[in-house]
Amino acid sequence: MAKHKSKQPPKMWTAAGLCAALLLASVYPAQAAGEAEHGHAETGQGEQAEKEQEKIALTPEQIAVAGIKSEVAAPAALATSAQFPGEIKFNADRTAHVVPRMAGVVQSVSADLGQQVKKGELLAVLSSSALSELRSEWLAAAKRRDLAAQTHRRELRLWQEKVSAEQDYQAARTALQEAEIAVQNAEQKLRTVGAEPRSKDLGSLEIRAPFDGVVVEKHIALGEALPDNASIFTLSDLRTVWAEFVIAPKDLQDVRVGEAASVSSAAFAGKAEGTVSYIGSLLGQQTRTATARVTLENPDMAWRPGLFVSVDVVTRMSDAAVTVAADAVQTIDNQPAVFVEAPGGFVVQPVKLGKASNDRVEVLSGLAPGTRYAVENTFVLKSELGKAGAEHAH
Repeated sequence: MAKHKSKQPPKMWTAAGLCAALLLASVYPAQAAGEAEHGHAETGQGEQAEKEQEKIALTPEQIAVAGIKSEVAAPAALATSAQFPGEIKFNADRTAHVVPRMAGVVQSVSADLGQQVKKGELLAVLSSSALSELRSEWLAAAKRRDLAAQTHRRELRLWQEKVSAEQDYQAARTALQEAEIAVQNAEQKLRTVGAEPRSKDLGSLEIRAPFDGVVVEKHIALGEALPDNASIFTLSDLRTVWAEFVIAPKDLQDVRVGEAASVSSAAFAGKAEGTVSYIGSLLGQQTRTATARVTLENPDMAWRPGLFVSVDVVTRMSDAAVTVAADAVQTIDNQPAVFVEAPGGFVVQPVKLGKASNDRVEVLSGLAPGTRYAVENTFVLKSELGKAGAEHAH
């Protein structure tokens, strides 16, 4: 059975709450005076008075001033969830280790740790002798292509004028095609290392961001000699992150890919909704658990990698015939109860509770479907009920 703690009235009353208290206080003086005159009444009369104190007489105006709102007890689908400790991790599908792809010496560094960068933005510049050789190769190929193109145009004109043989024209055309292929090959070599063919400095290698993201690691310094496979930057797109958690074998049958999940943290009041996007097929050799994750949208960058979180995964859904808002339940005489609408006010209705899910709770007995009950500012009703009980005690 779900447990609901009694909600204590706040110490500081709002203006509306204070007005409500003053208005509600007018309900009881006559009743208190009457009880003082009959302090030694019969036991039956005392029991009747005790029953009547469970009702709080209010006018529609008093209800409006107190901000008490009602709704109907209705059936609902309740979710049963399992909770797992987890941690926010980088989205590995949107995280890249940037390498220069050619050895060189660092000439300048434009990006700093924690900086937000755009796709194609310059991160650093290296001076590479190997790149200089590739660009020289491309320039030579481009020059040979230009010469071959001139020869081809001349031979074409001479052949059309029937001055030279067709064989000479065909040889010139073949030479031009081969020269163009050589240029394309040289360009492809440069594209492979992320370099543009044309540059004022033949050895200048520009390192640019592969996508929008944040520089989360930086391992580069001015004047440093770097190999071609050095991880100089780690770039991550933090607009999506992973909430990673582990599942024990006994819980694997209850958690499935595609199930709704809620992620929260004790560090702040925020909560994010998502779905289970991955469950590992293998169990860890040491932990004997499966790794799972929830992919979260992170537009405000609030979910930072390394943050410890709690992951609530919906394991099953069940229908409840009668449910009420969890905030509507108060503890009266050590048992859960709700305030039900009655002619001229509200009455206390004890209830037996069942499953709870988010902001709804199942009512097993004590309340019929369609019953109207107080759902907001019920602490005002409980406070007035306590005042009535104190007056009856005298």
